[in-house]
Amino acid sequence: MSNSTHDPEAMRLITNRLKRAEGQLHALISALPDAHCRDAVTQLAAVSKALDRAGFAIIANALESCVSDIEGNHDGMTTDDLEKLFLILA
Repeated sequence: MSNSTHDPEAMRLITNRLKRAEGQLHALISALPDAHCRDAVTQLAAVSKALDRAGFAIIANALESCVSDIEGNHDGMTTDDLEKLFLILA
């Protein structure tokens, strides 16, 4: 993601979301030996959802850049490539 067409504010928000997910995962790993199954699975689902949302945000940002690109390419990717990335998370 070194392309300068990425929205800096969007990247900041995505980074913050990933850091929160990292903190949640770290807390889960630390609590796992004593955690109840339901609590552990609920926390794991929250981490998974946070990661998915970060992935969607990254792709959405790339799509916005792609729309403004005359040739329809972003980071050497076609819109078909971006769609495949989106579907990986779906």
